Amino acid sequence: MSAAWIPVLCLGVCLLLLLPEPAGSEGAVPIPITCFTRGLDIRKEQADVLCPGGCVLEEFSVFGNIVYASVSSVCGAAVHRGVISNSGGPVRIYSLPGRENYSSVVANGIQSQTLSRWSASFTVTKGKSGTQEATGQAVSTARPATGKRLKKTPEKKTGNKDCKADIAFLIDGSFNIGQRRFNLQKNFVGKVALMLGIGTEGPHVGLVQASEHPKIEFYLKNFTSAKDVLFAIKEVGFRGGNSNTGKALKHTAQKFFTADAGVRKGIPKVVVVFIDGWPSDDIEEAGIVAREFGVNVFIVSVAKPIPEELGMVQDVAFVDKAVCRNNGFFSYHMPNWFGTTKYVKPLVQKLCSHEQMMCSKTCYNSVNIAFLIDGSSSVGDSNFRLMLEFVSNIAKTFEISDIGAKIAAVQFTYDQRTEFSFTDYSTKENVLAVIRNIRYMSGGTATGEAISFTVRNVFGPVRESPNKNFLVIVTDGQSYDDVRGPAAAAHDAAK
Repeated sequence: MSAAWIPVLCLGVCLLLLLPEPAGSEGAVPIPITCFTRGLDIRKEQADVLCPGGCVLEEFSVFGNIVYASVSSVCGAAVHRGVISNSGGPVRIYSLPGRENYSSVVANGIQSQTLSRWSASFTVTKGKSGTQEATGQAVSTARPATGKRLKKTPEKKTGNKDCKADIAFLIDGSFNIGQRRFNLQKNFVGKVALMLGIGTEGPHVGLVQASEHPKIEFYLKNFTSAKDVLFAIKEVGFRGGNSNTGKALKHTAQKFFTADAGVRKGIPKVVVVFIDGWPSDDIEEAGIVAREFGVNVFIVSVAKPIPEELGMVQDVAFVDKAVCRNNGFFSYHMPNWFGTTKYVKPLVQKLCSHEQMMCSKTCYNSVNIAFLIDGSSSVGDSNFRLMLEFVSNIAKTFEISDIGAKIAAVQFTYDQRTEFSFTDYSTKENVLAVIRNIRYMSGGTATGEAISFTVRNVFGPVRESPNKNFLVIVTDGQSYDDVRGPAAAAHDAAK
């Protein structure tokens, strides 16, 4: 029997971990796991697993070097140690006792993190095609450990069943907040997490840090008890850099709230964004992206910019433009990070108000609307202006953007003229300005031909769009051609 000797540096004491290589049983197949599977999720002394390819290195949570805290990603640890590349592959994981002081080392594109203490550990070696039962034994030049490894089978708490929500805390880790206030922020988030009543059937929480580049610290699936969440929050390190909150919010909406990361079906998705001062990038567009992904955006703002600082703020109304809905419910302000305990309960009450969570993909941000405007002689110039005002009032209620609602307009008489298409303008301001400047054509009325023209030339180019299509006809009277046939064809084209 051969063995793998693994040197480990721990507080100046050199350990040699003797991990016997099993033989025989060549037909065993490694168990497939995900990028986010942790050591503590594998409840065996030794197991052969298969890591997938294509995991995002920046999203791995890895604590330690060679010996890793069991809260670490198994595949992340395997890549960090060089056992596999990012293309995945077989990995053998060995369960080890907990320890003090997991070190931070950069290796193979992954920055592992420090951890002062954890109850269990593991190490990894290259997996084999065949497996056999084997045990690992630590041979130490130091005095043997006196304590026994405890086999913990913690009771899973159901949590607060009246507060079912999947919540991401997006904390500020920029130089703008600094190390001291960063720690106060973590304390406040911990108090909120504790009061929420985290549990298997209650709220689940994760944490993302916004700085120069966003980092997912832990996912919804990683912890289902308040105790573990509090410990994980405590161990999050300050990153520094610019407060790119918009970038982090977009990243959270797209990468954090996934089924693999623990999102539950039918449960409200919420991101609580903490902003100390102001963001250094565009947060309005990020808020739209979050809504497109069905995420309810709360913003907790602390220490609003003083008058002398307003010149450095890209948009002073950033809170109102980024929140789920600008009705006061989704925003919360604290004057500073001191004495914040009194703000915990009101924020928790908001996060647990399910009936208010109405910011998923809606008609207001996921439609293509084409206005077919009658420009015939019977309308007249003054009434035509009233029609344009009517169209503008409808358009301004929608969230118009590259990824949101889109507006187009066609004017018709016997002829048709596309005033602008769905892809011409991506902001509400531009759309409203173009509508105001549409010139009156004057002529006969051929509504049927105009419907066919619009379906073919305006809706045709966006037939692959995920948005729902609507055609709004604004006319003052009877058409000189058949309308029923083109209208039926338009309905069939929309199926």
